[in-house]
Amino acid sequence: MALKIRLARAGSKKRPYYHVVVADVRSPRDGRFIEAVGSWSPLLPKDGERVKLNEERIKHWLGQGALPTDRVARFLDQAGIAKRDARNNPVKAQPGKKAQERAALIEKARADAEAAAAELVAPAEAPAEAPAEENAAS
Repeated sequence: MALKIRLARAGSKKRPYYHVVVADVRSPRDGRFIEAVGSWSPLLPKDGERVKLNEERIKHWLGQGALPTDRVARFLDQAGIAKRDARNNPVKAQPGKKAQERAALIEKARADAEAAAAELVAPAEAPAEAPAEENAAS
């Protein structure tokens, strides 16, 4: 049986409160669980008693092979119970495929406009020099 240490939602509408529970992975989020090992109240200030954990029971369940979810792993890392690996996703900051295509089209249009502007400036300079040479020759 695969076990997870995860959050089970409680509290009323728009007033969340979560229980940290050990449950079978197949059971629903707010459904059957094996043991409640803590709580999290996100509405409390961060410097207060926001997270309460039963460290002894959590260590027991981690020893039994229970895996914490990402949010619970953050709590366990802050409490010093379990180490959480740092996440690194450099692709996350990149725009999507369509946005990259639009950016390429905009860049191409900008380059074409600069080339057209350079062509307009270059012929305008050449005739200005030609009459000056004719005046010097006469």
